[in-house]
Amino acid sequence: MINLVRQKNPMPEQDPNVRNKNFLEVCEGYTEDMAIREAMRCLKCRKKPCMTGCPVMVRIPDFIAKVAEGDFEAAYEIISQTSSLPAICGRVCPQENQCEGKCVHAKKGEAVGIGRLERFVADWHAANFGDAEIQPAETNGHKVAVIGAGPAGLACAGDLINKGYEVTVYEALHKTGGVLVYGIPQFRLPKEIVAAEVAKLEAKGVKFVTNAVVGRAFTVDELMEEGYESVFIGTGAGLPSFMNIPGENLIGVCSANEYLTRINLMKAYLPEYDTPIQHADKIAIVGGGNVAMDAARCAKRMGASDVYIIYRRSMEELPARAEEVHHAMEEGIEFKLLTNPVEIKGDENGNVTGIECVSMELGEPDASGRRKPVVIEGSNHVIPVDMVIMSIGTKLNTLILDTTKDLAANKKGGIGTDDDAVTNRLGIFAGGDAVTGAATVIKAMGAGKKAAASIDAYLGGR
Repeated sequence: MINLVRQKNPMPEQDPNVRNKNFLEVCEGYTEDMAIREAMRCLKCRKKPCMTGCPVMVRIPDFIAKVAEGDFEAAYEIISQTSSLPAICGRVCPQENQCEGKCVHAKKGEAVGIGRLERFVADWHAANFGDAEIQPAETNGHKVAVIGAGPAGLACAGDLINKGYEVTVYEALHKTGGVLVYGIPQFRLPKEIVAAEVAKLEAKGVKFVTNAVVGRAFTVDELMEEGYESVFIGTGAGLPSFMNIPGENLIGVCSANEYLTRINLMKAYLPEYDTPIQHADKIAIVGGGNVAMDAARCAKRMGASDVYIIYRRSMEELPARAEEVHHAMEEGIEFKLLTNPVEIKGDENGNVTGIECVSMELGEPDASGRRKPVVIEGSNHVIPVDMVIMSIGTKLNTLILDTTKDLAANKKGGIGTDDDAVTNRLGIFAGGDAVTGAATVIKAMGAGKKAAASIDAYLGGR
C-alpha cells in the first residue's frame, strides 16, 4: 500500500537548548516502525528519478521497498552493492539537492526521507550484524596504492579490495577518515561510525599507513617504483582561504579548518584532552556553507554566548544545507545576512575586539547565477567579537602536482583527469576534491568508485 502523506515522518532529535551544550548526535534516528511508515510513502515510480540524483547510483526504490516489507538486512545488501559508506552518507549527504531533490513527492510536499532511511538501514545492520566475520577477498596479485583516506580514497579502496586487489592507503594525518574525522563534528557524524567503516576495510585486507605525507616522505613515482602498478590520488582540498582584509593576523582569527580540526580530530571538546583552543565569548563566523554551520554550532557548544554567521547574500542564496541552517537557528546562532566584513579590529595587545562590516544589497545575477551583492555606501558598522573564524572555502594543495613528474593540472588548479578519473600519467588516477575542488562526500565517493573501475579496466587489460 502506498502512503500518500505529503510530509516526512519527523526525525527524533535532541532538544535544541540541550544539544547546543553537548556533542552527542543531534538526530537520534528512526525506529523500525517510523522507517516502515516512511518507506511506505514511496510511490515506486517506474522511471526511478531519485536514482538519477545519486552520484553512486544506489538502487533507491528497491532498498526502500525492502524497508517497507520490514526486511532491513535485504535493504542493506542492496545499498551496499553501490555505496561503501551508507551510515555516513545517510547522515551528511545533501539529499535535498540529490536523490530527494528528484523525488516526485517533492513537487507537492516533502520528498521521501531517503537519507533517513539509508541511515536507519545502516544503523540497523551495524546493531544486528556488526560483529559478523568479514572474509577477505581472494587476491588477484595486483598492487594498488591509494593516497588519502577520505571518502574518495575509502570508496576506491573498498571497491578495489572487493575485486581482489592488494590495496594500501597512505594518509597524511594520524587518523583515517579525512574530512569525515577532521571536518564534520561529532554531533553530526559520530567518529565511531567512521572507525567502524575503516575497520571493515581492514578486515577485508586493506592496509592503512598513517602519518605518511606523499610528496614529502616519498613521491608518487617512488610508490610506483616500489611495485605498485597503479596509484589513486584522493587527497581532497584542505587549504583554507582568507579574505586578505586588515586585521586577519590578529590573535583570535583562524580558519574554520583549523578550528574544526582542533575540536574534531584533536578532541578539544573533551576535558581529558589538553588541546590548545581559544574559548571566546562572542564569535563571528564568516561564510554561509556547511563548514560555516559546523564551526558556528561547535562554537556554541564550546561555550560562546553569542555566535554570528556573517554572510554577504540573503537566506535564499545561502549555500548550506537547509537542515543545517534550521538546526543552527534552533541552537541560537544569529544570522547577519547581507553583511560583509571589511576589517577586523584589535586592541593594543593584538587581540580581536570586533569585526567591521558593510551592509549589502543584491544586484544582478553573477556568473554563478546568484544575484551579485553590492555594497551600500556609508553602511559601515562594527560587531563586537573576540574571535573571528574564516569559512569562505578551501583551496587545492599542489604538493602532489609539484612532486609528481609531468602530472598535468586542470583549469581549477587540481589534478587533471578525464571523465573516468584517468590522468595524463599512465597508471595514475585521481578523483574527488583533489580534482574538482571542495564538493560533497557522496560526490567524492562517486569519483573514488569511478577510479576503481578505471584501475580495474587498466590492470585487467581492458
